[in-house]
Amino acid sequence: MYGRKVKLRFLFVVLVLITLILTALLVLKSLEENVVYFQSPSEIKVLSELDKKKIRVGGMVKKNSILVKASEVKFVITDFKNEITVTYTGAIPNLFEEGKGVVAEGFLKDRNFFSATKILAKHDENYMPPEVKQALGEK
Repeated sequence: MYGRKVKLRFLFVVLVLITLILTALLVLKSLEENVVYFQSPSEIKVLSELDKKKIRVGGMVKKNSILVKASEVKFVITDFKNEITVTYTGAIPNLFEEGKGVVAEGFLKDRNFFSATKILAKHDENYMPPEVKQALGEK
């Protein structure tokens, strides 16, 4: 019914489509493993079980909560409902200060303590990550 050329073209197109689909699936799977989800202090308080995965905690730095000892910084992140104490060793961003938005990436010790490996501060007066804004209930 169909000639040999048509069958070979059809087979080639099918093989290309299968290759593209498999490549897309592999890329999505590898990205899924590297995704770090944002959580507010209130969401952490209601977790059923604590994972050992890296997470991000975001909110506002509580007033009068920053304590600096040598290279370690301790502070409290709040979403104005709940709070979590964060410890971080390393250089902090220049924009990091009390009353400003912050996202800390790291590992939960328990529901009240968080060990940060990275601190991210907002870059200007008007910007707030969408997740932080939603968790704080602002529009």
